[in-house]
Amino acid sequence: MSTHILRRTLIACGAAMLAAGPAFADDAASYPNKPVTIVVGYPAGGSTDLVGRLVANEIEKHLGQSVVVENLGGAGGAIGAQKVANAKPDGYTLLVGANNEIAIANQINKSVKYKITDFTPIGLVASQPMVLVASAKAGVKNTKEFVAAVKANPAKFSYGSSGVGTALHLAGEMMKDQGKIDMQHVPYRGVPALTNDVMGNNIEYGIFVLSSGLPLIKAGKVTAIATTEAKRYGATPEIPALAEQPEFKNVDINSWFAMLAPANLPAPIAAKLKTALDKTMASPEFRKKMEDAGAAVMDSKIDAGKYINGEIVKYKKIIDVAKIEL
Repeated sequence: MSTHILRRTLIACGAAMLAAGPAFADDAASYPNKPVTIVVGYPAGGSTDLVGRLVANEIEKHLGQSVVVENLGGAGGAIGAQKVANAKPDGYTLLVGANNEIAIANQINKSVKYKITDFTPIGLVASQPMVLVASAKAGVKNTKEFVAAVKANPAKFSYGSSGVGTALHLAGEMMKDQGKIDMQHVPYRGVPALTNDVMGNNIEYGIFVLSSGLPLIKAGKVTAIATTEAKRYGATPEIPALAEQPEFKNVDINSWFAMLAPANLPAPIAAKLKTALDKTMASPEFRKKMEDAGAAVMDSKIDAGKYINGEIVKYKKIIDVAKIEL
């Protein structure tokens, strides 16, 4: 290319960038000027859908625009997440998702092509521990009895989760690895099927997110053995943490929810969304509704990107040890 042509090309590119600059600034300054869509990668009624709708109902007050929820179920939340990863980074298509589709799916399923780098993390929303429960068939009433039973009977007992590669499954495998215990994993097609078999004494143990397991515990249908975070959960201080037992001192895993946008979201729009989300999470009404649902609002000061990357590393260790794949 001649020097003359190269110079003309550079001038043209520079002019285009200058022309786009004011338009970009106007877009960011006027954002949002139309409805915003929050994609939830599950059918209506589940825990992620509940969080997504609570966020949508509150955040629209702070954005000054209506916020609608689009349920796009399939592949354990991955279809919805992929849609957001592929969306235009203009702030009008967002994801409220859980750790399953954000940080686990692409580590166990080669058909899931997106990575965390395909998103702009806006902020963490809430978290809750998982809870290990025992059916009457297990014949145990507390953590010490559980430890004694599984240690004395390698491979005799089974625990169920809502599916291969879910956070519940990873919690069970972390428990097995840290405690050096041998239990069989039984994957179910969702929580309802798992609930039926635990209540029906067809399996000894089950792992649930606390919001799903607590009604069964309170109704006396199952026995709470322990939660899976490092310390007892504030809303259920009567249920011990598994980490209180020396064998499981390093067990620390939970279920969390976050808001993300497509990668390359302009910084001014990301800042507006973060401010609106922070105000949402500070709302006493929102916090109360999340607590009633069994989840705790997370600290808005936590860097969502760093947190999620740390969780990805944690999950990879579990996945590699247990050789989990789809």
